[in-house]
Amino acid sequence: MPRLVGVDIPKEKKINVSLSYIYGIGRPLAFKILKQAGISPDVRAKDLTEDEVSRLATIITKEYRTEGALRRELSTNIKRLMDIGSYRGMRHKRGLPVRGQRTRTNARTRKGPKKTIGAQRKKEGPAAAKPAADKK
Repeated sequence: MPRLVGVDIPKEKKINVSLSYIYGIGRPLAFKILKQAGISPDVRAKDLTEDEVSRLATIITKEYRTEGALRRELSTNIKRLMDIGSYRGMRHKRGLPVRGQRTRTNARTRKGPKKTIGAQRKKEGPAAAKPAADKK
């Protein structure tokens, strides 16, 4: 299993698909990286030579933010929005959809499972039995 940027990529899949296992690299970017490195997208990951793996690693580390650095950047951006109190930051804080989706129905991915709220009953007991107006 070849290891790139701290991620074990699947060896049986084609290299263009295997690269997409790295956080921050999707299919279009994988094709672009392979073109820069001069590697055919049809090659399986297990058939790569050490030279090709090192070329891919240098291109990815020098030119693109991936894995930890990208995750850290995204989390700091969200934290900044929350700190300045922007609308988007408040939505992140409350766990609601950020990009204008409706929340009356749907939005279950952000809001979590539905919490049913039933009717509240008054407590019955010795204190509740005496009306407050009787005291003089």
